[in-house]
Amino acid sequence: MNYNNKKFKPVSNSDNGETSEDTLVEYKQKNNILTSTYCGGQIKEGHLIGLVDDDGGIEMCYHQINLRGELMTGTCFSKPEIMDNGKIRLRETWKWTSGDKSKGNSILEEI
Repeated sequence: MNYNNKKFKPVSNSDNGETSEDTLVEYKQKNNILTSTYCGGQIKEGHLIGLVDDDGGIEMCYHQINLRGELMTGTCFSKPEIMDNGKIRLRETWKWTSGDKSKGNSILEEI
């Protein structure tokens, strides 16, 4: 699976997460290396880097500056599925490595 130039928006997130439907995530991929910049909603600026496995799963680390001016960091694993319309849905399990170090789940869909 190749995520290069694909854009995603969160459709759900745990209460302790910072992404929302106002966040736009745009992926770039070269071989199995994935990068992204994202912003919107509670996030002023965010970046991630990750590895895409043979099944399209993504293991990543991210960092972002929120509207409170805090640097937040975390790790995430995204599992893809193809929706009826042919676009990708990502089911994510994530964990903050900063702040309260809590865990959560989110779903992103390709736009």
